[in-house]
Amino acid sequence: MKAAGHSVRTRLRDRLAASDPGLLRLTAGLRTVGAIALTLAVLALVGAGVTQLVAGAMTATVATFAIREKQRGAQAVTLALGLPVALVAVSLGAVLGERLVGDVFFTVLIFCAVYARRFGDRGTALGLIGFQVYFVSLFTGASPGELPGMWAALAAAFVCSAVMRFAVVPVTPAGLLTRLRDAFRARLAQLVTTQLALLDAAPDEVDKALEDVRAGTARLHETALMIQTRLEQGAPDESSARLVQRRIADAEIAAERLGLLLLSARSAERADTLTLHLPGAPAPEAGRAAPDEAASALRRDLLALRTLVLLAGPEAPGTAVTAVRNRLLAYRDEENLPSCSPALQDVFRAVGESARSVMGLRIALGGPQDESDDTPAAARSREELDAEDASIDAGKDRTAEEETGLRRPTTRAAVQVTVGSSLAIVGGELLSAERWYWAVLTCWIVFINTSSTGEILVKGYRRLLGTVLGVVAGIALATVVGGHTWPTFGLILVLIFAMSYTAPLSYTLMSFFVTAMVGLLYTLLHTYSWEVLVLRVEETALGAACGVVAAALVLPVRTDRRTNELLGTVLERLTEVTEAAVDQLSGGPAVDLLDRARELDQALGDLRSATQPLTHPVTPLRGRRDTARYVVALLETCAYHARSLAATAELLQAHPSIAADPRLRGATGRTVRNIAVIAARVAGEDGAGRIETGPSFASLLGGSGGDGALRYGRITGRVLRHLERLDEAVVGLARPLGVPLATRER
Repeated sequence: MKAAGHSVRTRLRDRLAASDPGLLRLTAGLRTVGAIALTLAVLALVGAGVTQLVAGAMTATVATFAIREKQRGAQAVTLALGLPVALVAVSLGAVLGERLVGDVFFTVLIFCAVYARRFGDRGTALGLIGFQVYFVSLFTGASPGELPGMWAALAAAFVCSAVMRFAVVPVTPAGLLTRLRDAFRARLAQLVTTQLALLDAAPDEVDKALEDVRAGTARLHETALMIQTRLEQGAPDESSARLVQRRIADAEIAAERLGLLLLSARSAERADTLTLHLPGAPAPEAGRAAPDEAASALRRDLLALRTLVLLAGPEAPGTAVTAVRNRLLAYRDEENLPSCSPALQDVFRAVGESARSVMGLRIALGGPQDESDDTPAAARSREELDAEDASIDAGKDRTAEEETGLRRPTTRAAVQVTVGSSLAIVGGELLSAERWYWAVLTCWIVFINTSSTGEILVKGYRRLLGTVLGVVAGIALATVVGGHTWPTFGLILVLIFAMSYTAPLSYTLMSFFVTAMVGLLYTLLHTYSWEVLVLRVEETALGAACGVVAAALVLPVRTDRRTNELLGTVLERLTEVTEAAVDQLSGGPAVDLLDRARELDQALGDLRSATQPLTHPVTPLRGRRDTARYVVALLETCAYHARSLAATAELLQAHPSIAADPRLRGATGRTVRNIAVIAARVAGEDGAGRIETGPSFASLLGGSGGDGALRYGRITGRVLRHLERLDEAVVGLARPLGVPLATRER
């Protein structure tokens, strides 16, 4: 019974870790709710009124979610600076709120709050606190005579927020990194589970199974990127951070390659990498079924691999687990490969490579392991990993050129938000002389974490939809609680937790919970009515419209321009990774490939976010939506092959048995020229460039591509395959981006 209970707890923990990497959403929700509850308890003990209770609760929310620094010391400094900013903001709001000079000051405050984002996380937090607390004073209708009570409520809120952050729900960088690694392990196990389902899927279920593999691969990549952003703060030193980064990258690439080879093995022809990255792409036509014995062995080995992943923590593995690991690692040395098709044998080899990556992950997490039960294959894998660890060297970060003046994003956004907020103040006061600030709040919010007019439009639409649905929920909840103070606050806490937990997942859901909560706050302030909630919708629509108008007319950044800039950055990073990796594979000097691959992933993530207005389900431009999805999927395919080339190049430093192949030098010339032609067309610099096509890379090296692994050796053959697929994906970008192909001369 005890073992069964432990197993259930482990499965639940793994599910939670996979659904909420690092428990970031859960931590945010608990901190926010705890800070509010503690603030309400303190204020209730001193006999504070309802206005002070509402102000304290709202300020505790702001003081909790505004802080974004990763180091605890920096968080404490920002929180300490935030209190005087909040006191000044609430005081000016109480004194100036009902006057024309108050409107003028509000616009100045908005400009300063947005402009402060250029000073990093601290500037962003202080600007957010100043704006939101000024809004709190307007929402509660604070008067100068109530300021002492408001100051006390704000001070209590900041102190309670600090208590929750540093004492009750503390998060250290090292602890967060550990939870993120647990999340990666859990998501890797889930991906192996979906690959197992793909193996067993009936012909009419293959598309669904493939979609699950796509989703699992994307979630694994998302977690890997989250880990990369936390490594510097969470690892004890730079060498350890790079070790974990390398092991995470190895495991991700091995898992993605396993899925691709598995898809190829059950298909009539070799599967295109694009199939793994393009949402909705149909699965390749099924080929001849694998022999029962081989399929059963592969099913057994995938289950064994999933077990290895789930047990990849720092604790020592048991004898049975070690035996399973040794059996899977033997596939890397061509031992015990079943008699089946070459494509299916490639899957078994990929299982062995995945087992090696899991072994490396275990060593990175737990340090040296017991080697007494190692087989020769396991010993060789361990020696390779140790050699790679010893070759880790710190690289230097590159600094990007910073734009100045109105071209600086923070300055441009500050001007846009100020203009939009001015329009919202004027229009909001025409709708209501008392509730005009809701329009300003919406205009402010739609500019947060957006960079183009299209992104602002989508965010405004989502906020309006969430507000409309939230009004309906607010009416129902207000009827249920009937104005009772403490039941209302209890329900507010539930809604705030839901808001914090769903914020990273869905902006519409977050807006829904916020609006429902606002309806309950109005009941506490005795200003609730159907008319007020309808006015809330009208002010929200007005604020969103003002934001879109300001973004479209004042220093506009068109979605096309923004996506083209980011596409150019992705192509530049892709060129850097590919050239550096192949140069190293051909005998060139070692460079920092891991950081360059990470920069490529980050640039691709920025592009994916920027294309959301183009790929949104409600967009009327269906052709552009399909094109954007196709281009992003092709770029993800390119990034996968570039990462694989970088990972292969990293092996050269640590493996004396793997030699560089000088024949690879210059092999990327055609691909790099094609990327340059596409980048020039995207930037509008050169319309005369043409995409080159030609013979396979294998033939350029003096042989055919059919038996690359035998003719060139396993490593060179793998490099050639990745180069071929990368070249095909780059050529595939030509058609949707309107770049013509060069005509071949006879």
